[in-house]
Amino acid sequence: MRTFKYITLLLMMCQVSIMNAQTLNGKVVDPGNNPIPYANVILNDTNQELVKAGITDDEGNFSLAVKQDNTYQLVISSLGFTTYTKEITTRGVNYFIDTIILQESAEALEEVKVTARKPIVAVEPDKTVFNVSETITSSGNNSLDLLRKAPGVRVDNNDNIIVEGKNGVLIYIDDRQSFLQGDDLTAFLQSLQADEIESIEIITQPSSRYDAAGNAGIINIRLKSEKGLGTVGSFSNTLTYGDFLRNNAQIGITTKTKKWNFTANYSNFTGTSTSFIDLYRVQGDNIFDATSDSENEVTNHNIRGSADYIINSKNTLGGSVSLSLRDAESTTNSRTPIIQRATREIDSILLAPNSNENESLNLNTNFNYRYKDTLGRSFMADLNYGRYERDRFNNQPNIYITPDGTVLNENITAQDTPIDIDIYVGKVDYEQKLGKGTLSLGSKLSFVKTDNTFDFFTVTNGVSILDESRSNNFVYDEMVTAGYVNYNFAINKWKIQAGLRMENTHSKGDLTSTDQNENKVVERDYTDWFPSGGITYQASQNHSLALIYSRRIQRPNYQDLNPFEYQLDELSFRRGNPFLQPQYTDNIKLSHTYKYTLTTSLSYSYINDFFAQVTEAEGNNRNFINTRNVANQEIYNLSVSYPRRINDWWNIYVSAYLYYSNYKATDPSFIPVDQTTYGGYAQSTFKLGKGFTFEVSGWYSSPSIWGGTYDIESLGSLNIGLQKKWDNWTVKIAGNDILYTIPWKGTTQFGDLFIDGRGGSDSRTVQLYVSHSFGNKDVKAKKRRKSAIEDEQNRINN
Repeated sequence: MRTFKYITLLLMMCQVSIMNAQTLNGKVVDPGNNPIPYANVILNDTNQELVKAGITDDEGNFSLAVKQDNTYQLVISSLGFTTYTKEITTRGVNYFIDTIILQESAEALEEVKVTARKPIVAVEPDKTVFNVSETITSSGNNSLDLLRKAPGVRVDNNDNIIVEGKNGVLIYIDDRQSFLQGDDLTAFLQSLQADEIESIEIITQPSSRYDAAGNAGIINIRLKSEKGLGTVGSFSNTLTYGDFLRNNAQIGITTKTKKWNFTANYSNFTGTSTSFIDLYRVQGDNIFDATSDSENEVTNHNIRGSADYIINSKNTLGGSVSLSLRDAESTTNSRTPIIQRATREIDSILLAPNSNENESLNLNTNFNYRYKDTLGRSFMADLNYGRYERDRFNNQPNIYITPDGTVLNENITAQDTPIDIDIYVGKVDYEQKLGKGTLSLGSKLSFVKTDNTFDFFTVTNGVSILDESRSNNFVYDEMVTAGYVNYNFAINKWKIQAGLRMENTHSKGDLTSTDQNENKVVERDYTDWFPSGGITYQASQNHSLALIYSRRIQRPNYQDLNPFEYQLDELSFRRGNPFLQPQYTDNIKLSHTYKYTLTTSLSYSYINDFFAQVTEAEGNNRNFINTRNVANQEIYNLSVSYPRRINDWWNIYVSAYLYYSNYKATDPSFIPVDQTTYGGYAQSTFKLGKGFTFEVSGWYSSPSIWGGTYDIESLGSLNIGLQKKWDNWTVKIAGNDILYTIPWKGTTQFGDLFIDGRGGSDSRTVQLYVSHSFGNKDVKAKKRRKSAIEDEQNRINN
C-alpha cells in the first residue's frame, strides 16, 4: 500500500501539458565526428533578438523549448571552432535537425585558456553528481577519501560506505559494477587515486535501467578520459607513514586516433598497517575481556585496459578487461582473561596468536557494441564474464594458561577456505525518441555460480589432520532474468522520467558435509517488480527541484546462506542462515539546488525484513555470529552540501547530514534502538600564491547505530595539507587524523549477551604525494563520452 501511494503521488505530479510548445533537438560534433560538449547554442528571432539560449551536454546534444512552426536563426559557437549560423523553420511537436559539424578555427589556440567549469555538485533527475575534477585540492586523496566528501555519503571507522543512513550500496566503475567487496574492495578504493577520477555519481534512487540490487543505491565512479587526438598520460605516487610505511602508485596512458581509442592503467597499494580490537563480553556466569592487536601486510595490483573501434559515425565496437590481484598476510595476538562474573576472579586466560594468509584474484571482461544515429535511436549490447578466486588460510593456536602463566591445555586448529565464483552476463538496451521524450527498453540475463569450501584441520605435533565432521562444501547457483521500460521527457522547465523493472530470481544452495543437516538443499524462485520515477523542475536560474522514487532489493551474501558452522576462534564461530530473506527498500527523495551550489535533500526510506549480523550466546562460554531478518526499519535523512568561493584566495566546501533511524522488531531477541545521527565533512582551501595552496579539512559523525546492533560513540578526523603546482607537476604533503579521533567505541546486546567494544587502526598518518602529466594532445577538444553499461551485481562476502 505504501508503494502504491508513492506511485500515485508521482503520477499526479507528472500531469504537465504545454499545448503550444515543442522542442528543437540537435547534435554538435567536430570534423572527426567527436561530440563537442558545452558549446553555446543561441536561438534568435528574425529581428536578431534572443529567443532561447543553452549549451550542449557531454554527448554534444542540445534540446531547446520553442514555439511550433516558427522561423529562427540558430547560432552555435565553441572555443577553437568557427561559429555556425543557419536559418531554420521548426515544424511539428519535436523537430530534429541534422548533425551540425563545426569546423576548426584557423586561428592559433595555444595561448587560449578555457575557464568554464562545471558545478561541484549537480542534481539530475535520477542522481547527484559530485564533480571531483572541480575540487581545488583533491590531489593525493584516494577514492575512499573522496567518498567522505560526497553529499549524503558517510564512510565509518571500518571503511563501510553509508548513503543517506543506509548500508548496502553498490560500487560501479564507469557504469560497470565492481565485483569486489570487504577487504578487497577497501584495498581497491585505497589504490584508486583522485587524479584518475572525473566525478562520483550518487544514485540513491536508480532508474529502471539499473539492477534493483543495493539497499542504499549505487555509487558510480567515473574515471577521467582524455578526448583529444594523440597520446597523453600521467603518473602519481603517494607515500603514507603511520606505524609502518605504505605506498600507492598509479600510471595511465591514453592513445586516440580518429578510429581507435586505447587506454591502459596500472595502480597498486603496498604496505603494512596495524589495528586493534578490544571486546568486553558478558555472557552467562562469565566475563571475557579480550584484547587483540594485529599487523596487516597488503599488496594490491590493479590493471585496466580498454579499446574502442569507431566503425563509422553510427557504429562502435569496444572491449575492456580489468584484473585485480591481492595478497595479504596478517598476524593477530589476542589475550582473553576468562573471569567469574560473581567473584571477579580470573579462571584462566586464552592466548590466541593467530595468522592469516589471503590471496585473491578478480577478473572482469566486457565486449560491447553500440549503435547511435542522428534520429535519437541507439542500441547497445554487452557480454560480460567475471571470475573471482580467493584462497584464505587461517592458523589458530589456542593456549589456555593460569594467571601465573602455567599452561593448562592447547588446541591448535587451521582452516583452508577457498572460494571460486563465475559470473556470466548478457545485456541489451534500446533507446529512441518517442513523442516529447525518449523511450528506453532493455533486458538482462545473469548467471552466478559460487563454490565455497571450508576445510577444518586439527594440528598435532605440527601435523595437520582434516576433520571431515567440521568441514563442508557449499555450492550456490543463482540466475536473475530482468527486463525494464523507462520513459523520460522535458517540457520547458520540467524533466520527468518514470520506469518499471521486473526481476525473476532462481537460486539453489547445496551443502555437502558429513554433518547431518536438514537444510542441505535450499531452492528459491521469486519475481519482483521495481517501479522508479523522477521529476526535476528548473524554477529559475537560481532554483531547481527534484523528486525521485525507487524500490530496491538487497539479496543476502552467498556465505550468509551457508547453513554450516565454522570456527572463528576457540570461543566464537559463524553460522549461516539458509532461510535468510532479501530485504526490500522503498525510497523517496526531494532535493533543492540554489545557484548550482547549495544542495539540500530530504529523503525517507522504509526497509522490510531488515537483516543484521548479530552475536548470540551458545552455552556459558561460546558465541556465534549469524545474519538474521530482525526488524523493519524507517530512515529520515536530511543532507546539505555547499561549495563556496569566499574570495580569490579562499574556497570552502561543506557536506552535512542528519538522519533519524528507528526499528520495529520482528525478532523477539532483537532490542530495537531509535537513533538520531548527524555529521559531515568540511574543508577550507587557501591560495598562498606561486602555486601553493593550504587546506584544512575534517569529518565528524555523532553517536550512531552500526549494523543495526552496535551503539557507536562519536568519532571524526582532522586533516591538513600543503600543495604546490607548477607546469605539469603537483606535490602535496598532508597530515591525517592528527588528533587520533577515528578509533571507535560501542556496545551491543542481543538476548542475554552483552559486548562493550573498541577498535581502530594506525589512522594518524603523514602523506607525501607527487604527480606528473605528460604527452601530446590536440588543443582543440577535450570531450567527455559516457557509456551506459553496468555489470551484474555480486555479493561476495570476505
